[in-house]
Amino acid sequence: MPNLPAEQIGTVVSVNISTAKGTVKNPVPKIVLDASGIRGDAHAGAWHRQVSLLGQESVEEFNRLSPTGRKIASGEFAENILTRGLDLRQFAPLDRLTIGPVELEVTQIGKKCHGDGCAIYREVGSCVMPHEGIFTRVIRGGEIKPGDAIRFVPRPLKIEVITLSDRASRGEYEDKSGPALVEFLNSFFHGKRWHLEIGSAIIADDEEILEEALNGAAASGTAFVFTTGGTGIGPRDITPDVVARMADKLIPGVMEHIRVKYGNEKPNALLSRSVAAVIGQTIVFTLPGSARAVAEYMGELNGFLEHMILMVHQIDAHG
Repeated sequence: MPNLPAEQIGTVVSVNISTAKGTVKNPVPKIVLDASGIRGDAHAGAWHRQVSLLGQESVEEFNRLSPTGRKIASGEFAENILTRGLDLRQFAPLDRLTIGPVELEVTQIGKKCHGDGCAIYREVGSCVMPHEGIFTRVIRGGEIKPGDAIRFVPRPLKIEVITLSDRASRGEYEDKSGPALVEFLNSFFHGKRWHLEIGSAIIADDEEILEEALNGAAASGTAFVFTTGGTGIGPRDITPDVVARMADKLIPGVMEHIRVKYGNEKPNALLSRSVAAVIGQTIVFTLPGSARAVAEYMGELNGFLEHMILMVHQIDAHG
């Protein structure tokens, strides 16, 4: 089920820059952004955390609860843009923000606390940016100043689950692998900062129908396609062949690892021809057509699903 939050409109309270990392930022009348970030700011550069945002509401709450009585001013948490009226807790990676001509893409939620490497942490012993800050990169540049309106545009994380089965498509038996996949995905992404939107379909073991579905998924910005069925060696098992033919990149190590792991216990698992691939910016996994196999495969895939999304969108989460 989709859980896309509503668009929001907020306001820029202040814009702030610093010439060195790990220091507080100072309010300025305006900032100018280009492909490298904010001109004159220490965090500008060819990376994913070019512009940071923090809500004024978070600062006010910190000041209210501060045991030292020290009141934090604009820029002291090292935020480039201090906002009001936006619920930053609803933001997810790949969401967009527009501020006049400027467009920003959310790339990271919070960050690792630098501890003694952070000026405000050294002074008051705490900081809200690691938990409540939002980091973005510049999609379109321009000028931002206090009082400007900010429009938050959420982006769904689209996932398509496709079951390939001649019999299930004719209604001759109940598909269990597709629903098992949907249940797993809902469980895995529960509580994570993504706006999950899952669709599902049952189609025949037909190359043209599958190709059309994959093209549609890639064109609509779908992040993942998971197929079940059609990975064996029977005459109608065409799923891996179609995906491999359409792929811009194959990811062979993923499925090789799974085959070896389960093939040690069940030799028949080695007969699966499952593949992992990238078509455009859509990541495709072809899984065998049983609920048990879905559980086994997804148990291995869940460790890097989020990292794969960031990779295909050129977000270096290690930077």
